[in-house]
Amino acid sequence: MSLLVVGSVALDSVETPFGVKDEVLGGSATFFSTSASFFNPVKLVAVVGEDFPEAHVQFLRSRGVDLEGLIREKGRTFRWKGKYGYQLNEAQTLDTQLNVFQSFSPKLPESYRNPTHVFLGNIHPELQSQVLDQVKSPRLVAADTMNFWIQGSRQALLQTLKRVDLLFVNDAEARQLAGEHNILKAARAILGMGPSRVVIKRGEYGALLLEREHIFVCPAMPLEEVFDPTGAGDTFAGGFMGTLATSEKLDRDTLRRAMVMGSVMASFTVERFSLDRLRELTQREIHARFSEFKRLTHFEDLGPLEG
Repeated sequence: MSLLVVGSVALDSVETPFGVKDEVLGGSATFFSTSASFFNPVKLVAVVGEDFPEAHVQFLRSRGVDLEGLIREKGRTFRWKGKYGYQLNEAQTLDTQLNVFQSFSPKLPESYRNPTHVFLGNIHPELQSQVLDQVKSPRLVAADTMNFWIQGSRQALLQTLKRVDLLFVNDAEARQLAGEHNILKAARAILGMGPSRVVIKRGEYGALLLEREHIFVCPAMPLEEVFDPTGAGDTFAGGFMGTLATSEKLDRDTLRRAMVMGSVMASFTVERFSLDRLRELTQREIHARFSEFKRLTHFEDLGPLEG
């Protein structure tokens, strides 16, 4: 199976109650591809500037990420600066410098045009549609979006959603997109816009998968140490899509396994700043946490209620 991701590769400056990191590796496509690479090879399409450190390129290569679609252009790399409070639920954006990302127009190499699975990262919905114009009959197309596009480019987003099989959004974005306060009603309204599945990311409260006749609720892993939630949603999507790309089936069991694996990968990301935890992560640790997740959430064998 082949997995294509199109999104941002960036330099992040992050402040949390537990420390400050300046110009560390970030971006939606970076977190996604690093996470997915533990399960399946990834082809990445993004743009960086002349100042993008070669060490970051080598790290992505070391993860087996295909970088033929990573373009280096004259100018500065996309930069984001954010700050989190103690609840770590949402970042306060302090500065955004689009730089070369402002004129990003994804052009897929010929070897990228026949993927089985596509993930459209959080970019303008018109750019997401441009990507779909260049690929040939993928088995599954998933997309992410955000409140900025929902509010400012709604019609373009609605057109893109007609071509998407699965949408990743957080709970606030789902409510905004659907115009519904209740999260289940919001998810069902989104299903009416085109996707056959929607995954609603809820941070420390887990995630929700909803199809027309199927709901699966996945909790988040309880953690004693959470340092930096930046990129957790994209890491979740990477674990989810990477798991799907390894399977010939797209049944409910596979989707549920993908949800749990997405949560597993996100739980590792937040334990350190940037991608530092994923740099040293092993398959043994992933399997152990997946097993722990099953132990924490499994209750079918507890027996019937008494009385």
